[in-house]
Amino acid sequence: MRYVVITGGVLSGIGKGTIASSLCHLLSNSGVKTSAMKIDPYLNYDAGTMNPYQHGEVFVLDDGSESDLDLGNYERYLDRNLNGDSSITTGKVYKEVIEKERRGEYLGSTVQIIPHITNEIKRRIRKVANEGNLDVLVIEVGGTVGDIESMPFLEALRELRMEEKGDLLFCHVTLVPEIGSEEEQKTKPTQHSVKVLREIGIQPDILMCRSGHPLTEDARRRISLFTDVDRKAVISVYNVVNAYEVPGVLEKQGVIDLIREKFSMPSQEFHDIWADYKQKLLHPQEHVNIAIIGKYTGLHDAYMSHKEAFNHVTGNTGIAVDIKWMDSDSITDDNSLKGLDGILVTPGFGYRGVEGKIRAVKNARETGMPFLGICLGFQVAVIEFARNVMGLEGANSSEFKSDSKNPVIDILPEQVGVKDMGGTMRLGSKKVLIKDGTVAMELYGQKEIYERHRHRYEVNPEYIPDMEKHGIVFSGTDEEGIRMEIMELKDRRNFIASQYHAEFLSRPLKPSRLHQHFILSALEFKQKKMAILEGGP
Repeated sequence: MRYVVITGGVLSGIGKGTIASSLCHLLSNSGVKTSAMKIDPYLNYDAGTMNPYQHGEVFVLDDGSESDLDLGNYERYLDRNLNGDSSITTGKVYKEVIEKERRGEYLGSTVQIIPHITNEIKRRIRKVANEGNLDVLVIEVGGTVGDIESMPFLEALRELRMEEKGDLLFCHVTLVPEIGSEEEQKTKPTQHSVKVLREIGIQPDILMCRSGHPLTEDARRRISLFTDVDRKAVISVYNVVNAYEVPGVLEKQGVIDLIREKFSMPSQEFHDIWADYKQKLLHPQEHVNIAIIGKYTGLHDAYMSHKEAFNHVTGNTGIAVDIKWMDSDSITDDNSLKGLDGILVTPGFGYRGVEGKIRAVKNARETGMPFLGICLGFQVAVIEFARNVMGLEGANSSEFKSDSKNPVIDILPEQVGVKDMGGTMRLGSKKVLIKDGTVAMELYGQKEIYERHRHRYEVNPEYIPDMEKHGIVFSGTDEEGIRMEIMELKDRRNFIASQYHAEFLSRPLKPSRLHQHFILSALEFKQKKMAILEGGP
């Protein structure tokens, strides 16, 4: 078993996740069986309760684990599903060690960071490494070298390198800023970052140097000299138009050969399965204007998987998606929605911004503009329909108004009284049954699909018959037919919403069916508008 460990220095948000994902893609498409895991040094057990403004999107895995958004990147670049074992946090490690101590498993020993915490970290890493008959496990360490919270993890990895002699490679990501009008590349931040890493006993094998432009030969020479890293292992990771270009940037600089050489692995040709995909992604033939409406739009990473799903659609259709980020609180009238070709109403929890989302859904329904609702977007579409088509006064979700006259979205009876925050959550991959003769069946082409969920409230079964009489088509349900999963409108092809998160399973060569249908509908809507304008009154 071999390990590639990605650490970061100088500052956070430097692109470790994209680089780790790119290495996964390069290795897995060079005949190397590869997987990935993420180490997050925060004390939270997982990302499930974290504010998206602090940590971006909460990505949900098949087994229901709520994880960091980098797990989503790994899945997209690897084109394989991961599980909760691929996410390690300080909270998980300390919880396990304390529970073992309470059970007496340490036989009276004084429990310490070394060896108990570090041993638990190594145990978790080896567990993932030993599953699935892997060749290489790529491990990304969150945070920045020198942070106090990441020290136990780096110590564990230092120990792991000693124990797995010759089978662990450290790849350190640093920043090379470009200063002044001449944009001179400064190497001191990289030198200092490597110095901190070496002080804790880790010498990097490869340096990934982030910069605006390709590294100059002089900068590469100085970095190599002062960090004791071979010049050919100083890799330039410069800015590109789209993150899906990064694997190509690394491959051209011989990164695969460096890793193979380090691990004495046989050489095998890299197959660029994304060649056509990247061509369409970078050179689209059409453009549509899409609003992403949510309450965390100030941080685009809060909706990372939706952005990526749109990238996947572009790479498969050649239709570029020009996103307009809209805070749902700002939607006070229809004027703010003019000039759009479609609206996506996003997931979320809590009442803030819900009325703006409902207003946007009403506009899309009345004007014929394409609409896609995901999770809470599905629920607000039901609420809007109940209020404005069925005339149900005060229709709402009991999440937002506990004494609503018409709680069309509600907790199901079996969930009532559960106190644990996670106890009523529907998490992970669940079976969805699709009805014949619906848009959903056209899109999926099969009666059973599996999609990932992250929600608590459901369409209230008491209202479903009346909703269907008024024109809602619930084209997807759970196995029992109790939970509604997909809604459409009768005689309307471009209005669809799902209770599940279709974005989580979207892949570069297999885009989300709902997102692709939405963008194709948006282009058709745009072309019809243009035809009317060109034709005159």
